[in-house]
Amino acid sequence: MHTVLVDLISVLIVLGIMVLVHEFGHFVAAKLCGVRVEQFSIGFPPRLFGIKIGETDYCISATPLGGYVKMTGETLPGENMTFNSDAPVVPERDPGALTSHPRWQRIIIGVAGPFANFVLAFGLMTGFYMLHNEVPIYADQPITADWIIPGSPAANAGLQPGDVIVSFDSQQNPSWEQTNERLALNLTSVRPGHSVSFPLVVQRNGQQVPLTLQLNEQTPGKDVPLNEIGLLPKIQDEPLKVATVSERTPAGNAGIQPGDRFMSIDGHVFHSTESIIAYLQQQKGAPVTLVLNHDGNNSTLVLQPKLGQGRNGPAWQLGFSGAAPPFRVDQLPFPKAVKASAQFNQENSLLILEVLKRVVTHRMSVDNLSGPIGIAQQTGLAAETPGWEFKIKLMTTISLNLGILNLLPFPILDGGMILFLLIESVIRRDINPTVKERVYQVAFVLIIVFFAYVIFNDISKLPIFSHIKP
Repeated sequence: MHTVLVDLISVLIVLGIMVLVHEFGHFVAAKLCGVRVEQFSIGFPPRLFGIKIGETDYCISATPLGGYVKMTGETLPGENMTFNSDAPVVPERDPGALTSHPRWQRIIIGVAGPFANFVLAFGLMTGFYMLHNEVPIYADQPITADWIIPGSPAANAGLQPGDVIVSFDSQQNPSWEQTNERLALNLTSVRPGHSVSFPLVVQRNGQQVPLTLQLNEQTPGKDVPLNEIGLLPKIQDEPLKVATVSERTPAGNAGIQPGDRFMSIDGHVFHSTESIIAYLQQQKGAPVTLVLNHDGNNSTLVLQPKLGQGRNGPAWQLGFSGAAPPFRVDQLPFPKAVKASAQFNQENSLLILEVLKRVVTHRMSVDNLSGPIGIAQQTGLAAETPGWEFKIKLMTTISLNLGILNLLPFPILDGGMILFLLIESVIRRDINPTVKERVYQVAFVLIIVFFAYVIFNDISKLPIFSHIKP
């Protein structure tokens, strides 16, 4: 059973690893640049225990959600979030002081923390693909259409749910992967203003039906998956099983539970979350009738979808996630694992930046962001989910988040320190320390207020408050 203790332990372990790697990046860069490191702390003060080796105190501190590297001459707050303007300034003639080193070295030290998180994310996914790459079984099976998005190229070609593709562009009985490869190969040669046609034959009600799929330059470019052209695959033989249910959503309010199966929606049998999402968008928020199987018993429910934030903008949702499709473990060779890891990290990095952009431009509510409690719930769920995919991908995503957020040009963060150094490099003099400290103090207050708001938002989403109307 999912418990608060599991959430707490898992988030402390995951964030502890992320912070350790992040601070280790700063530590290594400082050592390589000859900067004296006085303290390497996991957690914020007060100090609990540790050991001093050489000139550095390696310690564990009481507040677990953070950490810092304290370097000689670092009189401004930086990551340790302490304000000690009365502390004596280390003379620049001290070769071990941070202020004695050129700005370009200090910038390298600032970048090294986020860079370490990016290296960790890349290494985690490379190792995952090499040792435990979970490949959906449907990927190398004949293609059966689970749902066709109306108005898409697949719909315009005449494809229908239940069709089995027996021939695609002269490829007989193509698998999902083979068809994607042939799509990518042909689309790279499409010139602006031109189109490319793919002949295909589908098996429908015992008959073979010839069709033509036509794509043009408006269709996404390289590596176009079939779901991008409106063909959503049947990923398993059984109806979709529910994996998680969100509170205060149509599914949560209706009492739908993990393990339940959607036997049908408005008479359609769906086998993937993507197919259900596509159908809900087609219905434009109209109520849907579900036949739900719970512990072997079927019941009928009528749900009103709720407009929420999807990956590509506002989307009608029921508030659940579906179980992963059946998979096999396929160990990729190192070159392919590196390529797959790079693609995963690139896609998730861009997604993070898109979320930040939408929040800033008011296209997404801050309420959709998760703080420590939300992260703890995700790490707890990952800890109890069978298999390694969810665990590794969640750790990778958190590491990417930590790296990217720390590079934002906001005081107290690494990006803020780097911004000050770049400004000083342009004006060729140091910014007044008092001015710099006041900026840090204001930024610190803003971060605390934002942090408190996100925590309050997390708490309001807990099941105990689910009866309170938003």
